[in-house]
Amino acid sequence: MRIFTRFLLVAVLVSLLNQPGTTLVAAAPKGGVFETDVLPILLARCGRCHAKGQRKGRLDLGTLVGVRRGSESGAIVVPGKPEKSPLVEALVGGDMPPDGKNLPTKAEIAKITSWIRGGARTRAGGFDTGTRWSQEDVLPIFYTRCVVCHGSREKKGGLDLRTRASILKGGQSGPAVVPGKPDQSLLVKRIHAVEMPPPKLLVDFGIRTVEADELDTIRKWIASGAPGVPVVADVATRKDDPLVSNADRAFWSFRPPRKPAVPSVGNASSARRVANPIDAFLLRALGRRSLEFAAEADRLTLIRRVAFDLTGLPPSWNDIERYLGDDQPGGYRRMVDRFLADRHYGERWGRYWLDLAGYADSEGKRSADPIRPHAWRYRDYVIRAFNADKPYDRFLLEQIAGDELADYANAKTISPELMDNLVATGFLRMAPDGTGSDIVNTVVERFEVVVDEIDVLSSAVLGLTMKCAQCHSHKYDPIPQRDYYRLVAVFQGAYDVYDWLKPSFVPGQTKSKAVGRVLAQLSDDEQRRGRAARTAIEKRIADIQQELQDRQAKLLREYSESRLARLPDVLRDDLRQMLSVPTDKRTAVQKYLARKFEKQLTLTVKQLKKRDAAFKKLADSTSTEIKQLQATVPAEPRIRALWDRGEPSPTWLFRRGQFNKPGHRVGPGVPSVLTDGRTPFEFEPPRPGSRSTGRRLALARWLVAPDHPLTARVLVNRLWFHHFGRGLVETLSNFGNTGSRPSHPELLDWLARTLIEKDWSIKEMHRLMMTSSAYRQRSTNRPAAEQLDPENRLLWRMPLKRMEAEVIRDSILAVSGSLDDRPFGPPDAVDVRADGLVTSRVGPKGWRRSLYVQHRRKHMPTILETFDLPQMIPNCVERPDSTVAGQALHLMNDPMIRSLSDAFAERVLKDVGTESYQQVERVYQLALGRQPTAQERQLGQAALVELTRHWRTNAPKGGKSDPGIPPGTRALATYCHTVLNSAAFLFID
Repeated sequence: MRIFTRFLLVAVLVSLLNQPGTTLVAAAPKGGVFETDVLPILLARCGRCHAKGQRKGRLDLGTLVGVRRGSESGAIVVPGKPEKSPLVEALVGGDMPPDGKNLPTKAEIAKITSWIRGGARTRAGGFDTGTRWSQEDVLPIFYTRCVVCHGSREKKGGLDLRTRASILKGGQSGPAVVPGKPDQSLLVKRIHAVEMPPPKLLVDFGIRTVEADELDTIRKWIASGAPGVPVVADVATRKDDPLVSNADRAFWSFRPPRKPAVPSVGNASSARRVANPIDAFLLRALGRRSLEFAAEADRLTLIRRVAFDLTGLPPSWNDIERYLGDDQPGGYRRMVDRFLADRHYGERWGRYWLDLAGYADSEGKRSADPIRPHAWRYRDYVIRAFNADKPYDRFLLEQIAGDELADYANAKTISPELMDNLVATGFLRMAPDGTGSDIVNTVVERFEVVVDEIDVLSSAVLGLTMKCAQCHSHKYDPIPQRDYYRLVAVFQGAYDVYDWLKPSFVPGQTKSKAVGRVLAQLSDDEQRRGRAARTAIEKRIADIQQELQDRQAKLLREYSESRLARLPDVLRDDLRQMLSVPTDKRTAVQKYLARKFEKQLTLTVKQLKKRDAAFKKLADSTSTEIKQLQATVPAEPRIRALWDRGEPSPTWLFRRGQFNKPGHRVGPGVPSVLTDGRTPFEFEPPRPGSRSTGRRLALARWLVAPDHPLTARVLVNRLWFHHFGRGLVETLSNFGNTGSRPSHPELLDWLARTLIEKDWSIKEMHRLMMTSSAYRQRSTNRPAAEQLDPENRLLWRMPLKRMEAEVIRDSILAVSGSLDDRPFGPPDAVDVRADGLVTSRVGPKGWRRSLYVQHRRKHMPTILETFDLPQMIPNCVERPDSTVAGQALHLMNDPMIRSLSDAFAERVLKDVGTESYQQVERVYQLALGRQPTAQERQLGQAALVELTRHWRTNAPKGGKSDPGIPPGTRALATYCHTVLNSAAFLFID
């Protein structure tokens, strides 16, 4: 609608500009020539961005050649049609210049419009001196439609369509083209006859027939002599970049961070609160507004805050008593260190990273939402990495280029470390991918996967919004469209849209040779465990099948004997012998006896089930158990990884993001604004003979270079956000011009440099932030401070935070004693209940943590989705924090929550018995991590008395509820349910 409106506006204004006697502008001369009438206007109004060494959007308006060539999006002038010329659209619409300064006058716009309407004349004559054809006009068509059969993997008929030379050489049938003679060219004849691409292979290979305009382009190229030109991909050089200036690089986040001096705090009262440099930076900013920190929170509040921040689970009462009993100096730091060393730490902080990666256990895109059977290995890798405090620079290296770090293809044994390197590349395999289907596996769908992966990388690691540069240069940040496609080229060795691997093999669908983008390089220990697990299950299945067969044979013998007893003695031995011999080995006499007597003496399994109820029950239960066991057989172990597959196809810039409108070739590179603009992007294969390009490894090393402007800043800002509820830069994934400015820029840079100095240790940053006085403040509001800083941007108190979705579910499981804390492994499946709610399956020991529940995009567990668990399209850089009625209603009415409240009550009864005084105390200890106040204890006991009276007179009748449960137990369960619904439980102080 916006495009139509703008087009209409341009058409109307152009019409008005050319109406005689219009009052909109003064009359403009018709026609004119470029050099004298148009070029001076363009230089005066547009030259600072599009001339004299600057070519924003790859547009040079300072020369006739540049105007003819157009921009990255294509032609800007359509002679004779100003209403269809993007140049006029930009000027009339007020889009250019973008800052609204030095705008062209209406008379100048009228002159340019008149020039275009008059045919865009030049001193030499017409505007267009003729289209100059080259192989670059047709090669993108061949790559899109043909090279799957005539390229690097296959050369059917001996024909290779990847270069002009190989096209002219042709294949077994002769040259593919005859220069100057399209009608005599075999290539054109085959396309015309709809023989190529072969219709029967279109679906298998994810291609489409050559379109009419593409065939027209091929014909025109051949007709012009099939000319070729030297092709050099657009890459960074040691010359100044004409698309990005040093002024662009001067923006705060595009400059490398420098470590500032720690400020001194003049106010004596505030100075006493400086526990580490973080406090000094914060207190200086607070002092400027006559503010100071809130008082320190009590120890019970602090341990609950630390436990939830680091593990996502409530502290046990033993943890609390240990901390309260440690009255020696450094007790708080020791408590923080214990939770940092807890294995649940990796589950908590790994979840944050999995949000950024877009982790899901299904492919998305299609309604079927097929399962990703091996995605969980990446989840487990992330958890282990956080628990081991893997340095962030190494963490990124492994995830972006783990396959290039070691020679896995030729390794004699696969060590756990080598396997981790491969599993880590799952980071770049988490975007929705519907190309497993034969129907939606064209270049368009493939490119969507690449776009999403670049979106994940740029938002998670760079903190930039790059997606719009897919179609045009970024409107607000100095990121040319060229730079976006340089990143595409970095991934082209693995994600080649012209030489694609499906995400996984789908039996019954996929007929092509591609068997899926998975690897079998598992560690020796993992392979042994897999074989052992499969062998154990297969043995159990064989055992119960044998038990059933033995029982069946015994019953059939008994039946046969009972029937034989009714026959003459003289026949019995012969008939027994006949029954014991296989049908195909019987003698003529035995066959005769079988025809006469076998039906009387034997039963089919179906008949046996009908006669014997006990056997039927055994057979049915055995069948069910076998199916359940077969469902637990581990899938053939594979790794969902990313790896290079050899020399990649060329990368063309797609004008306006459309694959059928290719522009010029680009080579691998990184955003120029994050470099000095004069350093080439250098890469090489990681080892001699390797099929890897080394492009992703070069990208990863550039990202973790100590002077990189964004990598460390973006990470410490995210850590700060999760601890303090607000980032120093509020827009966590937008450090560009439209993002927010840092509230404490010097603190941000001090933290970024400290992270690098601490060898990129994330745990060291936790320790630094959590031992600050800022983190240990109370959350109590102070009206006077709120007046001066209503959003608490200066951090004069600790913010109150509601638990996230997983923390709510996991905490309810933990306090009710229903949490199965087994780590790792395949996810627990989910079921859609009759009422439409989605729940995870319970195991023998209860429910596992939410992190281990199957994250399927189409069937999200209801409790998690209700509390804002994201679907991952393609990832989640910051979760929404909604407050809606459905959340309270779910906690109040969901049968699972009520069942867990019953389990909570049973735990309390087991711990302290039936005394209400102790029951209230134990509920508070387990759920809220503290003792109740005298008033809370009194109210709790009174509530239990009233609830017991209620259940005594209102015992449930019928339904699933057990009428034998004592009223006091029901009362305690209701009380537990109420506490689990309280703000004191759901919010972290």
